Amino acid sequence: MSLRRSMTIALLFGTAACVPKAPAPISTQPVERPVVRPTPTPSPVPAYSNWMDVPQTPGDWRYVPTGTGSEARFGNPVSFTLRCTTRTREVELIRTGYASGSGMMTVRTESASRAIAETPMMDNDNLRAILAASDPLLDAMAFSKGRFAIESPGAVPLYLPSWPEVTRVIEDCR
Repeated sequence: MSLRRSMTIALLFGTAACVPKAPAPISTQPVERPVVRPTPTPSPVPAYSNWMDVPQTPGDWRYVPTGTGSEARFGNPVSFTLRCTTRTREVELIRTGYASGSGMMTVRTESASRAIAETPMMDNDNLRAILAASDPLLDAMAFSKGRFAIESPGAVPLYLPSWPEVTRVIEDCR
């Protein structure tokens, strides 16, 4: 009897192994679907028909007396400097960080526009253009309806305010 019982038990277990598992219960939770949001279109870059309408370059002027004259420095970090050398009566227009070679620096004011030869400075990555202190372009920069522009090849144009620091450096050289 024990053999029969053993065979019956083995047969039951063998049959049970052939029975498929019950399917997993169906979830009643809602399936979260990703929300498709439209890609925002970039804001168009405003086009200006006149350089005087372009927003001012962010920053402020700072007047600094030096051992050889004076300077007006714009921005933090400094992006442009007007430097007076009283001994030579010259005003340097210095564009910071763009010494890629010689070219022309264009100065635009309300009443004048002129390209001036610019050269790399020896001790840093700056470009400079030199004007005589009596050059009328300096007066145009100082009195240019609140702003003037500096443009150099390969550099972002600067739209600088005509604040008293500009006039003071020019006057220091005269």
